[in-house]
Amino acid sequence: MAYDIRFKRIYQDASPADGARVLVDRLWPRGKQKDELALGDWYKEASPSTGLRQCWHRGELTEAAFGHAYRHQLDQAPDCLLPLMRAARQGRLTLLTASKKPDQSHLPILRRALLDALRTEDAADRDESTSPTCYGS
Repeated sequence: MAYDIRFKRIYQDASPADGARVLVDRLWPRGKQKDELALGDWYKEASPSTGLRQCWHRGELTEAAFGHAYRHQLDQAPDCLLPLMRAARQGRLTLLTASKKPDQSHLPILRRALLDALRTEDAADRDESTSPTCYGS
């Protein structure tokens, strides 16, 4: 099954085409009130840890090192992806961030982790037998 997971800045206007809108930043965006965001949920559990985020913003990590560390965090807590996976199964999911460049933030890594988890779950569902084995007498 194909999943439509997009991302954009929280400061961009909401659109009906966004589908489910979920903020996945650890911090609330500056200058924004919840009622003006057309936000479905704020799910900070799937964002990078505070320490990892701070190291990244201070320039202490390369993009590759940040990506590896963040993916490791997600792999160590697979249940943190479940609410986002449920939303992705319902239709388009738009992941929101306050980052000025969403394409260069944690969102591409999160999207890849979500797609990998969804494909793994889908493959497991296909591998399950639809009926018990029938043995002739």
